[in-house]
Amino acid sequence: MGPREAKRPGSAAGWRLLRAELAARPRPLLRVGMWSLLEAGPPLLSGVLLAAALDRGFLAHRPWTGVGWLLVLGAALAARAFAVRRIFPALSEVVEPLRDALVRSVVTASLHAWTTGREPHGSAAVARLTEQVESVRSLVAALLRTSRQVAFAVVAAVLGLAALSGAVALIVLPFVAAALLLFAGLLRALAVRQRAVVLADEAVAGEAGPVLAALRDVVACGARPRARAAVDRATDAQARAFAALGRAAAGRRLIVLLGSQIPLLVVVLALPGLVEEGRISAGAAAGAVTYLVTGLDPALRSLVALVGTWGVQLDAVLRRLAEVSAGPDDVGPEPGVRPSDHQVEARAVTFAYGPHADPVVRDLNLRLRPDDHLAVVGPSGIGKSTLALLLTGLQPADAGAVALGGVPLDQVDQRHLRRTVALIPQEAYVFAGTVRENLVYLAPDADRCAIDASVRAVGLHGLVERLGGYDAVIDTPSALSSGERQLIALARVHLSPARVVVLDEATCHLDPAAEARAENAFAARGGALVVIAHRMSSARRARRVLLMDGQDCLVGTHHDMLAASPLYAGLAGHWERAS
Repeated sequence: MGPREAKRPGSAAGWRLLRAELAARPRPLLRVGMWSLLEAGPPLLSGVLLAAALDRGFLAHRPWTGVGWLLVLGAALAARAFAVRRIFPALSEVVEPLRDALVRSVVTASLHAWTTGREPHGSAAVARLTEQVESVRSLVAALLRTSRQVAFAVVAAVLGLAALSGAVALIVLPFVAAALLLFAGLLRALAVRQRAVVLADEAVAGEAGPVLAALRDVVACGARPRARAAVDRATDAQARAFAALGRAAAGRRLIVLLGSQIPLLVVVLALPGLVEEGRISAGAAAGAVTYLVTGLDPALRSLVALVGTWGVQLDAVLRRLAEVSAGPDDVGPEPGVRPSDHQVEARAVTFAYGPHADPVVRDLNLRLRPDDHLAVVGPSGIGKSTLALLLTGLQPADAGAVALGGVPLDQVDQRHLRRTVALIPQEAYVFAGTVRENLVYLAPDADRCAIDASVRAVGLHGLVERLGGYDAVIDTPSALSSGERQLIALARVHLSPARVVVLDEATCHLDPAAEARAENAFAARGGALVVIAHRMSSARRARRVLLMDGQDCLVGTHHDMLAASPLYAGLAGHWERAS
């Protein structure tokens, strides 16, 4: 996560996030607790009832009394089975809404991080929405289902041993205490390594996702070695993280050996002497062994497995979700410079999609004044959209630099950069929500007058009226046409504080009149405007035109370019004939 890692929320923030979500459902949790008390009966009573059945029944030659005590134990087991059956519906009422709440939190945080530049676009968020959120749901369900049994089993074993024989309890408790202290130390190492695994998973998704999505382009541009190297680095790091976690997890066996198996051996060796000395009865000895074998040993194994595996996984995932869900006030100030000048300048910028591929952009020098209006033209596939990504800082250059106000974009405060520079791609994004929420996403404090002005400027008012006004809900964004979605995205950015706007064929689904209205609206609002031209009319409206031909980039007015460049004249003629 770069230099911001030290300021990210820690594990406590993740657990606070989980507690807040669980606290929203107190009644199901209360039912889980009530049935858990009934479920805890057999672990607490097993040794005592077995000792009573032996000492007061079978060993005292009163078999029916012994059978009676065993029937009491059987009734407790039957009650436990009934309680277990009733617990599962209550658990589902706790766990399933938790997943939905976390998905909403992660989606909101990821969108905010992308729009403010706090994190790059990528597939890492998909890993959070799928693997990590689902992990929380599964782990919380598993821990709630089994941790109750473990906790009660440990307490029951200790209390039962103390009730039957203080001498046996004194033998066992030091071993258990030492094992728990050792386990507490091991958890720290496990948590560190589990976090590394979570971050490695995200890194693999972040590297492999874009490569798979653009596999055809990767092959076509000769970028296979570069893509393979990036994915290999991520998967190798993931393998190392898993190996380190496995080595640390091996220490859990020592915990079980020290906390249950060694004390069981010591107790079994000591019991004959204790019975002969009259310090413990035969029934109590059998009950003590029962607590150790059926209570303490499986409980300690479960504790080590649950907390040492599921608990550590949950801690790592919760910490990561808390990090990405943290707002800008939670993660400390953004590093970087906030230039007051909005001039964009490309200095000898070169970019290629692979070490052996021809550059898409080569030694580009370009200056965009704060009031500039530039149209970018060139044959299809020549690199115009790549240039848009370079100018907005969404794609770093291989050589040279793009600067805002004289400051290289990688040194500019990212939140400031994302407020200042906006890119509208060809496929406009509209999310489910009200029309107003879609429009004010980049300007949440905008008033009604400002919204009206932007809506009318780009020609969106007719669609707003058809939808039912600003408070109308867009349930299915895909039901809107591509042009309607583009109009909403145009109005959203027009309303935003962005001073540099790049339209990457953002009006291609509009008719020429609507396209002209939108481009004129952006030209009139102030700030620099870059239009990746879809029609020759966009080049005519611009103050300057940048022609990309795969070798050099020529800049001039529309009329100058017609006279100076046969390629530009040919493109103009093709557009004229097509229209």
